[in-house]
Amino acid sequence: MPSTTEPAAGRQPPALAALRRDAHLAWLAAFAVALHMLEAALPPIVPGIKPGLANVVSVAALCLWGWRTAAVVSLLRVLVAAILLGTLLSPAFWLSLGGALAALAALGAGAALPGRGLGPVGYSVVAALAHIGGQLVVAYALFVQHAGLFVLAPVLGLGAAATGTFNGLAAYLLVREWDTENPEANVRPGA
Repeated sequence: MPSTTEPAAGRQPPALAALRRDAHLAWLAAFAVALHMLEAALPPIVPGIKPGLANVVSVAALCLWGWRTAAVVSLLRVLVAAILLGTLLSPAFWLSLGGALAALAALGAGAALPGRGLGPVGYSVVAALAHIGGQLVVAYALFVQHAGLFVLAPVLGLGAAATGTFNGLAAYLLVREWDTENPEANVRPGA
C-alpha cells in the first residue's frame, strides 16, 4: 500500500521543487555575477565594447528554462554586480540596466517566435544588438542629448554582433552539455 505522507514515485513535494528552483536560480545568478565581475576587472579591447560574458548564462537559461528564468538571472546580475562594484545608481548602472532590459525584450520577442526559436547563437546576437541599442537610448536620454551619439551605433553594433556570436557559441556549448547530462530535466520555452 502506498504511503500517504510520501510523494508518488518521480514527483517532488511542491515546497522541495520550489526550493530546488530557487537554488538553481541563485547558482545561475551567482555564475552570471562572477562573470560580470571578471569582465569588469579586464580592460576593454576596444573602447565601448566589452564581451558581455555574463550574457552566456542568460542565453543558456532562456534556451533551457525559458524567458522568466533568463530575466531573473539577468536582472539579479545587474543589481548584485552594481552593489559589489559600488556602481549602484551611477551612470554605469543605468547603462547596464537599460541594456539588460532591451536585451530581455529582444529575447522575449525571439522566444515568442513560432517553432524552435532562434537558438543560442541567434538569441545571443539579437540580445547583444538590443543591449547596445538600449545603452545608446539611455545614454541619450540621461547623459548626452546629442544626435551625434548615434554615429557610434554602426561600430558598436558590429562589435555587439561579433561578441554576440562568440557568446552564443559558448551558450550553445552550455546548453548542449546540460542536455547531455540532464535529459530528463529539460523544459524548453513555450513547452
